[in-house]
Amino acid sequence: MVSEWNRLNIELPGWVEESRKQASQGKVADYIPELAHAPWDALGITIMDGASGIVKAGDHELPFTLQSISKVFTLLLALMDKGEHGVFAKVGMEPTGDNFNSMLKLELVDPGIPFNPLINAGAITVSSLIDGDTPAQKTERILSFFRELAGDNSLTYNDAVFRSETATAHRNRSLAYFLKANGVLDADVEEVLEVYFKHCSVEVNCLHLARMALVLAHDGTDPQTGRQLVPRRYVQIAKSFMLTCGMYNESGAFAIRVGLPAKSGVAGGILALVPGQYGIGVVGPALNSKGNSTAGVHLLETLSTAFDWSIF
Repeated sequence: MVSEWNRLNIELPGWVEESRKQASQGKVADYIPELAHAPWDALGITIMDGASGIVKAGDHELPFTLQSISKVFTLLLALMDKGEHGVFAKVGMEPTGDNFNSMLKLELVDPGIPFNPLINAGAITVSSLIDGDTPAQKTERILSFFRELAGDNSLTYNDAVFRSETATAHRNRSLAYFLKANGVLDADVEEVLEVYFKHCSVEVNCLHLARMALVLAHDGTDPQTGRQLVPRRYVQIAKSFMLTCGMYNESGAFAIRVGLPAKSGVAGGILALVPGQYGIGVVGPALNSKGNSTAGVHLLETLSTAFDWSIF
């Protein structure tokens, strides 16, 4: 009988090429102009296990920015800085069913705090909770945390993407000022947004994502070093949000079809994990109407079905 790992090595390239066909059904994000340069037909994946085994296929070396995937890890850092009470006094725990950049519920619901940390309003709020006296100090702490999780001390943000986001983020700026008016944001709006745009602009590849996911798959412990990088309780919280809110307002469908904690970003990345087993990093820049990679979601559904990975 062929082991699961051996079968992955044998069949993954073919599955990638089959899923790549789905890219034609999507569109590369262009509302952040710098993201529009990504190759629409790219698809790559890296899967890492706890024994440092790596299987990869397709365009796995393609660099891309974390975008909303970064929200999982800024949430973890904010929890480590402020604790559960400090974070959830400012951000809720529920899915919204709305688009990731919607401000609708902020005005309709009392109190007007963001529904969860993975929508833009929630992530902007979480960025304000990271310890540090200046935006530069906060950004450096975030980068250090991301570098440790990704196993790469050279990890940094893409300045061109950061500037592109800063110049075009009219809706995010509106969200932030609304949060300020509601008393949710205590800090200077432009300083908070600088931190937010920079962590969204951190540039990675599929290997970085897979290694970051592997730490989550092992409840905050780096299986390669045995070090506990994040308290287990906070990883439980993050994985719960990934399952219920991680794929924007397509999270329910993803849970049914794939059944794994995951987080997507509009640069085409998807971070996913098989609890206790694998960290997975995927990139496929062509997105569906919800903001998720068309080819990447198809590939993860293929893998989950083939190996019965769903946690349900």
